[in-house]
Amino acid sequence: MRQLLLLRHAKSSWDDPSLPDHARPLNARGKRAAAAIAGVMHGLGLAPDIVLVSSARRTLQTLEALAPLPDSPMVEPMDDLYLASWHRLLETLREAPETARSVLLIGHNPGLHDLALALAGPAGMAGKAPGTQRLAGGYPTGALAEFAIAAPWRLLEAGGGRLVRFVAPNDLPEMAI
Repeated sequence: MRQLLLLRHAKSSWDDPSLPDHARPLNARGKRAAAAIAGVMHGLGLAPDIVLVSSARRTLQTLEALAPLPDSPMVEPMDDLYLASWHRLLETLREAPETARSVLLIGHNPGLHDLALALAGPAGMAGKAPGTQRLAGGYPTGALAEFAIAAPWRLLEAGGGRLVRFVAPNDLPEMAI
C-alpha cells in the first residue's frame, strides 16, 4: 500500500499587485496555516519519501513551513505543476519511482481538488472517510488530503485512491484565533 499526500499551498498575499502570480508569497495567515498543517503531519507521522512541489513561490514557502520533514525526502520543484490540470498531476504521479512508499504533492487549485475527487471516485466520495464531505465541498488553501493507493504509481488512475483523511487549516483549533 502506498500513501499519497495532496497539499494545497497556504493562503497567499495579494498585497503587491505588480507581482506576477507565480511570485506571490504566503501572507501571515498562510504562514500560520502551513505551520499548523505541519504540526498535523508530524503528529500523524506522515513522512513522504518524495516531495513534488510546484515552482511557485507560495508552494515553496508552504514546503518550507513543513520543515524539517522526517527522513529528509527527495524534493523536486517542478515548473509543470504550476496551475496544472488534474490530468497533468496524475501523469506526474505515475512517474514516481516504485520504491517510493509515500509521495507528497504540493500544488494549486483547481487541479489539486479535481485530482483528489478523481482519485476518490464516486464510490469513495460517498464513503465515510474523515473529511469526505469537506473535500466534496472544496479544497481550501493549506488543506491536506491523505490517500491510500493500492496500485503501483505507474498504474494510478481515477478511482484508484481511498481517502484516509482530509484536513483544512480552519478545522484546527490553533487557526480559530
